[in-house]
Amino acid sequence: MTNVLVTGGAGYIGSHACKALSKAGYTPVTYDNLSTGWEDAVKFGPFEKGCLTDRARLDQIFAAYQPQAVMHFAALSQVGESMREPGLYWHNNVAGSLCLMQAAVAAGCLDLVFSSTCATYGDQDNVLLDEGCAQYPINAYGASKRAIEDMLRDFEAAYGLRHVIFRYFNVAGADPEAEVGEFHQPETHLIPLMLDAIDGKRDALTIFGTDYDTPDGTCIRDYVHVCDLVEAHVLGLNWLEEGRGSRVFNLGTGTGFSVREVIDHSAAVTNRAVPIVEGPRRPGDCTRLVSGSTRATADLGWQPGRSTLTQMIGDAWRWHQSGHYAK
Repeated sequence: MTNVLVTGGAGYIGSHACKALSKAGYTPVTYDNLSTGWEDAVKFGPFEKGCLTDRARLDQIFAAYQPQAVMHFAALSQVGESMREPGLYWHNNVAGSLCLMQAAVAAGCLDLVFSSTCATYGDQDNVLLDEGCAQYPINAYGASKRAIEDMLRDFEAAYGLRHVIFRYFNVAGADPEAEVGEFHQPETHLIPLMLDAIDGKRDALTIFGTDYDTPDGTCIRDYVHVCDLVEAHVLGLNWLEEGRGSRVFNLGTGTGFSVREVIDHSAAVTNRAVPIVEGPRRPGDCTRLVSGSTRATADLGWQPGRSTLTQMIGDAWRWHQSGHYAK
């Protein structure tokens, strides 16, 4: 079995990636400090606790497991928090990734798949984003991910560290078999917040703004099923294994879904009404943020086949009803 080091493998996306890697014949080695992840989510390979900024610990892990590649998910990812406490994001995301890259190069592990974000593009409202769009991040989260992308290019030029970068917006859904799923504390994502409201765990879901220039007045966002997303990451790993060059890929549906569309589909899937409260727009919210995936389709053969609202909400609801990690 070929070892792949998965940073952040105890988190939402990372745990799904570990399952996908295991099914593809790899042994995922999770490296996570459990600041936002859960040890209960590590089910498909060994777990090693540690911080990205701990170079000695990273060197120990690389020596012990001799991974063929790194799949890098470990990052703080809350936009609001990044604006209040940017130092956290530059330290954890950027300094941590620098430490990881240095350890990988020192160990001779020169293939890295990086889970980035469309937040690197900044406030590009009503634009169908592709890999050639200019990057103007407007918060420390997006800026930190952009900095990591820049470091990867420099490390390739200097040390031959080849990489595949994925940029995307919102991730939704869960493992259809409900072995792993989405569980954040506190929760900030629309679909789990909505399912909490349906389940009576919160009073209501707040719709922030109903006067946007969209068919139903609510803003539109792009969502990708977590299993589609991690499948792309495995395809990116295969891309590097085949000796192909470093590459950036956007992952999206190209259309997106409005908040009311998400609510309507949730009511249909769960057969329960969604209690809602209408509130004012939030400062900085855009009307429509979506990404295409033409390059990923052409180069990787990737298709977001599960990224329908019915499937994403159905899988999330199945997990929501049965799967939570120990607190």
